[in-house]
Amino acid sequence: MLQNLQGSQSVRPQSIKQPEQTERQIDPAFQSFMQDAIKETDQATAGVTFSHHAQKRLDQHGFTLNAKDMHLLEEAVDTLEAKGSKQSLILYDDLALIASIQNKTVITALKSTEMNDVTNIDSAIQINGKR
Repeated sequence: MLQNLQGSQSVRPQSIKQPEQTERQIDPAFQSFMQDAIKETDQATAGVTFSHHAQKRLDQHGFTLNAKDMHLLEEAVDTLEAKGSKQSLILYDDLALIASIQNKTVITALKSTEMNDVTNIDSAIQINGKR
C-alpha cells in the first residue's frame, strides 16, 4: 500500500559516521615472519657471506680473499647447493672453510694444517686454483 508523502515532512537519513582512522597494528609474529623472508631473499641473491667468527679467524691467520677467490668460493657453494649439501668443508689451498650452504655463509675458517677433526658436515669440495 502506497501512501502519499506530499505535504508530510521529508525524512532525511541521519548522517552516516565514518569510523575514525586508526593506525593499523601489525601482528608481531607476522612482522617477524616477513622480516625473515626478506632476509632470506636478500641472502639468496647475495653472494657468500662470512660470519663474524669466520672473519675473525681469517684476520687472525692473515688470509685475505680477493674478487677471484670470492668468485671461486661462490662457484663451489653453488655446486654444493645443486647437489643438496647443507653443511660443507671447502678446501682452498692452505685454507679450510666450514660453510652453511643453505645460508651461503662461511661459519669458520682455519689453516688446513690445523684441521684435525671435522664433524657435522655432509659434503666436502676442493677448489682448484692458487690464491
